[in-house]
Amino acid sequence: MNVPPPLRTPPNPDDLLVLLAVARSGRFTAAAEDLGLNHTTVSRRIAALEKNLGARVLSRASGGWELTGLGRRAVLAAENVELAVGRLNGSDDETDRLTGVVRMSATDGFSAYIAAPAVAALRRQHPGLSVEIETVTRRALQQRSGLDIEVVVGEPQVHRAEAIRLGPYMLGMYASRSYLAEHGTPATPEELKEHPLVYFVDSMLQVDDLDAPRRLVPSMRDSLTSTNVFVHVEATRAGAGVGFLPCFMADRHPDLVRLLPDDFKEELPYWMVLRADSLRQPAVAAVAEALWKQTTSYEAVLLGRK
Repeated sequence: MNVPPPLRTPPNPDDLLVLLAVARSGRFTAAAEDLGLNHTTVSRRIAALEKNLGARVLSRASGGWELTGLGRRAVLAAENVELAVGRLNGSDDETDRLTGVVRMSATDGFSAYIAAPAVAALRRQHPGLSVEIETVTRRALQQRSGLDIEVVVGEPQVHRAEAIRLGPYMLGMYASRSYLAEHGTPATPEELKEHPLVYFVDSMLQVDDLDAPRRLVPSMRDSLTSTNVFVHVEATRAGAGVGFLPCFMADRHPDLVRLLPDDFKEELPYWMVLRADSLRQPAVAAVAEALWKQTTSYEAVLLGRK
């Protein structure tokens, strides 16, 4: 006679909610802050949940924690607990669920001119929502612990994530009017080679698609380089050289002149990457939709069509 294994005690709902907070932030410290607990309590809750379930729900990843297969199933249950608690506390109206913190990363220009106004408009409708933006120019991460949304340049190669194309933007060569008055205006690509370049630090550039100026005019010598595109714009305005700049940033400044637009017009796409479990969160889905709508409405400016 086969004796069935003893039934495990159902997981403590509080432990599931702690796991949900860790899954969203990727870190025990951030989850503790969100929940009003201390780091030790979060660690103890996760240990209790793993003991109850009989296996690990989290695994170490670069910069934080990632869910295991069991952890992803536990998070589904945790989301149902969160929804049920929210209904008990007042309303099951979908708009009331847009609360909490959404964490994202994006390039400097996208963060300032697309993400910031999109989030501001969304928060006017949902003041309980908070968005943290890390500004960085890099390829998409394979382990995106702690991030709900990444916006990158170029089509990402990712697994266990959703990649959504937001739209294109244009880069071109620019110089200040004062620089051109002093050094002359190049009329051909050959003449442009005699001018210094303002652009990214070559050794620190992580996005292959952004190598256009060094591919198209490799003989241009570096003048001022930086990892921040706002520095590129301001250095070009100050006369440091010819900057290879996003048109939607450079065209805001009447003291900048676009050079040889028929020869230098590099069109690159913005892509958005989201974890599958993040997409199930109403707040993350709302921010992602707002970013897509803002990018779409901004298309003419992004492509340098004044």
